[in-house]
Amino acid sequence: MGKLGKKARKFAKKNLPSVLKQRRKNKIVFKKRPSKKDKQDVAEKVVKMKEEDKKDGRNSDNEVTMAMSFDALFSEDDNTMVLYDSDSDGYLAEDPSCGSLVENDNLEDAKHKRAPSAHNKKVYEELEVQKKLLDKLKKKDQKFVKFLESYKKGEISQNQELYSDEDEDLIALDDSATTKQKLLTSSVITKWSKLVTKEHNEPALINLLNAYRAACHFGPEETVPTIQDNETFCNIYTFMLRETDNIFRVLLKIPPNCKKEALLELKNTSRWKKVQPMIKSYFRSTLFLLKQVTDSEILAFSITHLRASVVFFTAFPSLLNRLIQIIVPLWATDGGILSIASSLVIQDVISICGSTYFDTCFIKTYKAYIARCRIMETVDTKHIEFLRNSFINFCSLDLEKSYNKALVSIQQLFNILKHAMRKENKDAIKKIYSWQYVQCIDIWVLFISANANECDMQSLLYTMIQLINGVACLFPGPKYLPLRIRCIQWLNKLSSSFGTFIPVASLILDMVEYKVSEGGKSRKVVRFASDLKLPKFWLKSQNFVEQCVHSAIELLAVHFIQWSYHISFPELAIIPLIRLRKFYERSKVESLRRVVKRLIDMLEQNVEFVQKKRDDVAFSPKDHESVDQFLQQFEKGTLNTPFTQYYRSIIEKAASKTSTSLQEPKRVKRKKTQGAEDNVDADLKGKKSRIVEN
Repeated sequence: MGKLGKKARKFAKKNLPSVLKQRRKNKIVFKKRPSKKDKQDVAEKVVKMKEEDKKDGRNSDNEVTMAMSFDALFSEDDNTMVLYDSDSDGYLAEDPSCGSLVENDNLEDAKHKRAPSAHNKKVYEELEVQKKLLDKLKKKDQKFVKFLESYKKGEISQNQELYSDEDEDLIALDDSATTKQKLLTSSVITKWSKLVTKEHNEPALINLLNAYRAACHFGPEETVPTIQDNETFCNIYTFMLRETDNIFRVLLKIPPNCKKEALLELKNTSRWKKVQPMIKSYFRSTLFLLKQVTDSEILAFSITHLRASVVFFTAFPSLLNRLIQIIVPLWATDGGILSIASSLVIQDVISICGSTYFDTCFIKTYKAYIARCRIMETVDTKHIEFLRNSFINFCSLDLEKSYNKALVSIQQLFNILKHAMRKENKDAIKKIYSWQYVQCIDIWVLFISANANECDMQSLLYTMIQLINGVACLFPGPKYLPLRIRCIQWLNKLSSSFGTFIPVASLILDMVEYKVSEGGKSRKVVRFASDLKLPKFWLKSQNFVEQCVHSAIELLAVHFIQWSYHISFPELAIIPLIRLRKFYERSKVESLRRVVKRLIDMLEQNVEFVQKKRDDVAFSPKDHESVDQFLQQFEKGTLNTPFTQYYRSIIEKAASKTSTSLQEPKRVKRKKTQGAEDNVDADLKGKKSRIVEN
């Protein structure tokens, strides 16, 4: 074979598959990393990368969106996150006159009751050995003693220079101080409590704050001052959480409904300088307790009473950031009362502390919610609904910022959908029918619907409608019936909130026309609330056909009830009636035929009702005001038409079905033989004996 000509070689270099494949292997794509100094959101960075890629002739939009995860969409601003204070803060300086109430005689007994742990014993033994060796060196060499003294003086002076500007209000006491020698009893705590509540005694309050710090750090290791028993611990804990907020307000002479601006004006006064270290000590101790305790009741009690003091956190930005860091995971946990109390604290932080902390709360709650929705099978759906509703309440407190962040999130979802539709990438398709993607759509649909009248949401509305239609069309088969039902429910929700007609009847009637066998066996019920994709064996069962028909009827009833009094209802019902009649003629299952026939009759009756009222009007279709006011008095409930009664009955049946499906089925107990029963009894007796011994 001879050599190729010049034009043939040129054509081969450009178009041969082997050449292109080798070029792709050798090509290196450098991804530009954002600099640390850049404080912009991820959305702005993506826009910049798009512009650069367009100049170079490349399109990396899909690569950027696919590489970005849902929880990494919003980046945290480093300026808002102030460095946390250390947990090992010292005690407040106490007045010796108030220390006479403490019982020092029983201190040794308390130490015997609370012996140090085994690890601490080893440490103490090693320290004693080292101390003996050091004493021997001191006796032998006096120059070494002088060197140690000079070294200690230099170290102390350096520490004073380093920490002279930090935490001057908190003083860590030495081993010889009186705080370490105290034994706190319930009688002492009650005396201090009376002095604080009746006389507003500041030295007694300082003693209680130190006792409260010791109670918050209470554990297996020895704390100072020493707490006698659990009763004393409970007295300190309950009194401080219930009364400290009122005590601080009395000392500062501020009303209960004091605002952030009024509190910040007190920062230069002498009253604030006295009370500031007390407030800071109280907050530090409480936050340490919230981070260490795992009992939900104690956490809920602490957070509920700490909520009254949220306004004081505005004077301590670092402690406020630490509060948000601790509260958000507690809000996301499946805790019932604990989640409710945490959500109220987050809501107060946003409303009281201003929009400066809105971004921090938004990002952390959004990431916690998305992380919670990864596996819906193991999470309570009611708890997910609570998290979703509370997150929407947080967003409603600042609509401008929430609007911008919703736009960024919806754009990311839209880009993922476009990438999946263009290239049919399996990873992108899996990402779409994941619970994180679905819950993101669910959040923003409810946010847009809840604030339809508060803000201009038209741009978000149209983008969301296109997104939902794209998801529904991407998964048209019967396997993804639960996802399709969710898409139609979202569209009905948006339509009812904005009063905008969205054509969903064709999407609903496609569910009725799925080509599946009607004579299959009945299977166990699948929970649509925790599933997005149905198993293959369930598609051939009788339950699937019934579920398709009943779900379609419920969705059509919700869709048509919105326009049942509209002047154009006869035209809206033409095509759905034709397709429903075809299914009625084709179906062989009598129960399904009966349900569909009833819907057809109700729609025909409503068409006749609207047609009669429309024949009596004298205005033209161009008169929009008269068209909008057509049958408006009936929408308010003055007339109970047959279709409204039918709609109520359908909704009641659907609610009863969901309540029964959520209940766990009863397990059937099988009979056992006598020998097996004897073996089980023997095993149970053995387990009980082990528990008693332990």
